[in-house]
Amino acid sequence: MTTDQIAYMDTAARAAVAAGDYKQRLLTAMDIRPGHVVVDIGCGPGIDLRSLLAARAQVIGVDRDPAMIAEARRRVPGADVRQGDAHALPVADGSADRARTDRVLQHLAQPDAVLAEIFRVLRPGGVVGLAEPDWDTLTVAADDIETSRGFARFTAGRVRNSTVGRELARMAVRAGFELLSVEAVPVVFRDFEIADQILGLTRNSARAVEAAQLREDVAASWLSSLADPRDPFLASFLCYLVTAERPRRD
Repeated sequence: MTTDQIAYMDTAARAAVAAGDYKQRLLTAMDIRPGHVVVDIGCGPGIDLRSLLAARAQVIGVDRDPAMIAEARRRVPGADVRQGDAHALPVADGSADRARTDRVLQHLAQPDAVLAEIFRVLRPGGVVGLAEPDWDTLTVAADDIETSRGFARFTAGRVRNSTVGRELARMAVRAGFELLSVEAVPVVFRDFEIADQILGLTRNSARAVEAAQLREDVAASWLSSLADPRDPFLASFLCYLVTAERPRRD
């Protein structure tokens, strides 16, 4: 299962680049400078650790999965990769200049508690960068609009915090941060196979059929039309990017 998760995360990273690279936009907005201590929360197999090191930062990666930790250490030996929970970060109070999460809060039990932890580990003047999708904005272009809508509703319903993207700004303020930037970035897929891997067009439509949310024949016809090379494929959702600062005087 972990091998599959690592492969999925690698594919998702490549898709992000193809879709306009929101990752680079978030990195730029965080204004990481040489010597900064940067915490990457939910670092997974280390996909983004290299780009943080390229900014000549001191990088701490945190993940709870031992297999992810091992892979991140193998891929990026220059990072300090630690096993830990985002709700209780293995980082000292006020010891970091920057922190980031990328598509992590959507899966966690208590996103507000994670923001409180990030506030704790940042120095006054430290900046957090947050990137999360809003799955209620998922759209798939098809002649069968109702099936596209049904698929989108079902897919959003499978995510623990499906609309956390739109909540990031309010969550950050509630945690004590001052907002620096808020941006909604469209993530666009024009390749059916990549979209199928990331959005789960085939697997989630099959699950929707099993849950009696879609009819099997209708779902099969819908998928066939999406994969038809004679028609351009298009699917998208919004990814919200937020940067916020721990006040210089709490």
